[in-house]
Amino acid sequence: MLGLVLASATSFSFAQEKEVPRAPQRAEGDGPYAQLIIRGATLINGAGSPPIGPVDVVVEQNRIVSIKTVGYPGVPIETGKRPEARPGAKEIDAEGMYLLPGFIDMHGHIGGIGQGTSAEYVFKLWMAHGITTIRDPSCGNGLEWVLDHKEKSTNNQITAPRIEAYSYFGQGLADGVNSPEEARAWVQRISREGADGIKFFGARPDIMEAALDEAKKYGLRSACHHAQLNVAWLNVLHTARMGLTSMEHWYGLPEALFTDRSIQNYPADYNYQNEQHRFGEAGKLWAQAAPPFSERWNAVMDTLIAMDFTIDPTFNIYEANRDLMRARTAEWHQDYTLPSLWKFFEPSRVSHGSHWHDWGTEEEVNWKENYRLWMTFVNEYKNRGGRVTTGSDSGFIYQTYGFAYIRELELLREAGFHPLEVIRAATLKGAEALGRAQELGSIEVGKLADMVLVEENPLANLKVLYGTGAIKLNDQNEVKRVGGIRYTIKDGIVYDAKQLLADVKAIVDSEKKKAGITELPQP
Repeated sequence: MLGLVLASATSFSFAQEKEVPRAPQRAEGDGPYAQLIIRGATLINGAGSPPIGPVDVVVEQNRIVSIKTVGYPGVPIETGKRPEARPGAKEIDAEGMYLLPGFIDMHGHIGGIGQGTSAEYVFKLWMAHGITTIRDPSCGNGLEWVLDHKEKSTNNQITAPRIEAYSYFGQGLADGVNSPEEARAWVQRISREGADGIKFFGARPDIMEAALDEAKKYGLRSACHHAQLNVAWLNVLHTARMGLTSMEHWYGLPEALFTDRSIQNYPADYNYQNEQHRFGEAGKLWAQAAPPFSERWNAVMDTLIAMDFTIDPTFNIYEANRDLMRARTAEWHQDYTLPSLWKFFEPSRVSHGSHWHDWGTEEEVNWKENYRLWMTFVNEYKNRGGRVTTGSDSGFIYQTYGFAYIRELELLREAGFHPLEVIRAATLKGAEALGRAQELGSIEVGKLADMVLVEENPLANLKVLYGTGAIKLNDQNEVKRVGGIRYTIKDGIVYDAKQLLADVKAIVDSEKKKAGITELPQP
């Protein structure tokens, strides 16, 4: 969630009126197998290495045990080099296909009552797009709910990505956290309950410092959306020095780059509860910061990199701000966006992120410049060795789960990342940020068998990773759709990604029928 403030500057509420429906028992996927062999694929390993193939990858149960190059492109595969299949082994003929590590979405909210999105709908959209791990930043459905689904996903009892649970700061406290002592006690409690980390929106400096100090003692990682109500106290530079391990979006970063002010240039009639004010003025924020490659700009960047700080930009979630018509008319909405979610996206004075009260050319031009400056910082951060990851924050601002994540990959490419750098951000860098690089994030012997198979080359066109694929004119002069992930493999279990997407379409069709509509309504 983008961080809707419902109360005071230190009290944020994600309370649900009722519980989000729990994911059903897993009925999809085959395996894990005693032995699974993926044969003849072109390997993109996630570590930044160039593609290599054909390779055979051997999985036993849920671990990669062998990766063997078995020939050269354009000539028959040398059968004598191939790993031998044991009796009963499952083999996938992947000649002509590309094998990548499972993707990691560092900003994945598991739906909610407000959007009318069930766990099954969200999980299947993620898995259909190759997302095998998500970080839930806020546990908005309740920490107990998320931890229950985390355990079931770990045990493969449900069709779902792996889940990292980051409880929002003060979750479970009626009045939030109001002292350093309360902060330390709360951190201790959520550690006992099993949270993996903490999601902050900022706090009073003494409270934030106490919470981050306690989190370090208990091995909890942290993320922060530096909300405007708190950023005047603490920007990204302050919180990183206190021990924050990652930031979301970009709030707090321009503020760390101010040289001629200390507070954003708010107009006199600004009201944070008016979401058009909030997002309209946010589109002017990067222009108030120090310019790229200036002394202040360089100093902040180098300081954050020296602290091994992670940036998870979530470019996609704000894209409608720079091109509303494009976001509204994305080709997947009619088949894969629920009517309730579509309603949530529409202009509203109360639905978070539905700030299209009077959005026009001037706002979009501001946001285009905002993106240019923001992307320049993120790309250079990567170039200097800083860690950049991929997150989608789907379920808001016309961003549909799964599809929005692939759009995030495209936007990293726009920012200047080489396609191999994009894939590394989506895999190994996410695993590093979660402290799980020993078992996730790249295709290596000994790691968990989380992988993606796609029939087209994603390095040539990232659009082939969308569930709807990409349009291509073939040699017969026919317009065809190509791509879409073929298989998502998690823990050695092989899921038919296209069938998962068909399941989602059936869910959407059923909800349309209940609503008495055949198409999503347009204003």
